Amino acid sequence: MRPIIAAVAILAACWEWPAVQAAEIKVLTAGAFKPVILATAAEFEKQSGHKLVVDNDTAGALLRRIGEGEAFDLAVLTPAAVKELVGKGKMLGPSTADLARTSVGVAVKEGAARPDIATVPAFKAALLAARKVAYIDPAAGGSSGIYFAKLLETMGIADAIKAKAVLVPGGLVAQRLVTGEADLAVHQISEILAVQGATLVGPLPADIQSYTTYTGGLAAAGAQPEAAGAFLSFLRGDAARRILAEKGMEAAAN
Repeated sequence: MRPIIAAVAILAACWEWPAVQAAEIKVLTAGAFKPVILATAAEFEKQSGHKLVVDNDTAGALLRRIGEGEAFDLAVLTPAAVKELVGKGKMLGPSTADLARTSVGVAVKEGAARPDIATVPAFKAALLAARKVAYIDPAAGGSSGIYFAKLLETMGIADAIKAKAVLVPGGLVAQRLVTGEADLAVHQISEILAVQGATLVGPLPADIQSYTTYTGGLAAAGAQPEAAGAFLSFLRGDAARRILAEKGMEAAAN
């Protein structure tokens, strides 16, 4: 009987291991990196036994929330936001790593005519010809909205576009095309590709293009540092790199 008892004990231990070892990892992710997190979640959870709880907001809003004391295990933000959090002791400096970067693009509703945006003058003309232009509200802290607002000032058309702007507080700007609220959207390409019913016209002209880098880091006082570290490593692996390409991003050089 002893071998049988031993076998049962082993099976019981194996059955209980996931419940003991599995962790719930709270992930805060800014803007365009959310689709990557969601696309990698299933494979990571299957391999590790851990569970991801993902919350998305603009980089500025997450910086404020973390600064006010919100708990998290892993955050993916802009390098500037990460640097500030490390300086405030909210994030572990040695844990941070650049994960990906994305560029800004222009979209129209699926089936609509695609404007010429190949050059800066052509892009300017397309903006002025549009009925409504949707982009992230700069006041919300989204990197693409802040950049685009400054770009409009540089191009000398800030007032003209402001009069027909559809300011989006966060989330997927190109959804405003699908609902008919706008006929042109300016947002990060990875987020444009996430919207069914929207068509990517192309990236901004090279002369005025802006890249946003996303950096991951662990909380200084996270509840699950080992599990969060495992997920951060996963985001730098081959599986994540394939997903980055599918989502319109490229892996960041480290």
